[in-house]
Amino acid sequence: MKINENYKKLKASYLFSTIAKKVAEFTEKNPDKKIIRLGIGDVTKPLCKTVVEAIKNAAIEMGTPEGFHGYGPEQGYDFLKEEIKKYYSKRNVALELDEIFISDGAKSDLGNILDLFSTENTVLIPDPVYPVYVDTNTMQNRKIIFAKADEENKFLPMPDDNVKADIVYLCSPNNPTGAVYNKEQLEKWVAWANKNNAIILFDAAYECFISDSNLPRSIFEIKGAKNCAIEFCSFSKTAGFTGTRCGYTVVPLELEFSEMKLNKMWLRRQTTKFNGVPYIVQRGAAAVFTEAGQKEILENINYYKKNAKLIADTLDKHNIFYTGGIHSPYIWMKCPNNMTSWEFFDYLLNEIQVVGTPGSGFGVNGEGFFRLTSFGTYENTKEAMERLDKILK
Repeated sequence: MKINENYKKLKASYLFSTIAKKVAEFTEKNPDKKIIRLGIGDVTKPLCKTVVEAIKNAAIEMGTPEGFHGYGPEQGYDFLKEEIKKYYSKRNVALELDEIFISDGAKSDLGNILDLFSTENTVLIPDPVYPVYVDTNTMQNRKIIFAKADEENKFLPMPDDNVKADIVYLCSPNNPTGAVYNKEQLEKWVAWANKNNAIILFDAAYECFISDSNLPRSIFEIKGAKNCAIEFCSFSKTAGFTGTRCGYTVVPLELEFSEMKLNKMWLRRQTTKFNGVPYIVQRGAAAVFTEAGQKEILENINYYKKNAKLIADTLDKHNIFYTGGIHSPYIWMKCPNNMTSWEFFDYLLNEIQVVGTPGSGFGVNGEGFFRLTSFGTYENTKEAMERLDKILK
């Protein structure tokens, strides 16, 4: 019996597992110290009232003979897909219901979508980047090349005609850097993908944080993208579904490679390997798009943006370079005094008990940088910045 030895190529533990272990060890030795966590990208605001009411009503419905739902359609119920379709139409993006697939989150589908592609493909991934892109391709032994993201290009790498790749990952607003592509930049990526017969896997999990109407919130706002892109979205950050689990993936009907339609392939994959998202959760997700739901989630998003401004103002005060924080819940700061990412992590943990994420955990180009998130409470974020302000002095 042989196992998948590609797992040997992975780091011993996932980035956030390492952080959790370090924090646990510190807490055990210092039980009286208050730790403020601005590291992992989990939300703190509860589900909005409209969503909770919808989930509650759906649960009651499931307890009646006439309202009970067993196995649902693997690609999602039409009532939710209709709402997503209308949501896209507000950005002048026309979708068919058959192009929308409901999932249990963007993270799952970003890995699962690789079932559609040969392991002989070359993958282009920005560096620094969300670890899932690299790890899932490493598990399948694909050749990975990296697009350099740094201070010079403001952590927004652009296509290079000298680079040949079959699959490219783009994330905008970016995790971890918070950088956002504008329309002209995405047009260049779409043109490159169509020219090179490549596919863009576009992670739009943080699109709800974009407040500038001139910045694209979907790759499909770009002409020609339906011929070369798949988009992944999530309710996790949009509506606090990190513990409820729901997202969606858009696979255009036009997408075709080697005379095979990717939409049909993805449908076949999902109906074989996935039983769908619970009816109750999908009812809650549909409530996100109601007038009341949109108003309530906007309040939560603005709450996190207020936190982000607190962090940004503190860094501005000390002239520290950073990206993000405006159209993103993440602030990607340069470590002071040429400290390495893990040195700065240990320094903050030991000196002021603030936890962030070392940039080196996101790739080679993340070394010397540090990610802070605005997903904490306002009170904790304020206290953390007061602590940070003192030691930066």
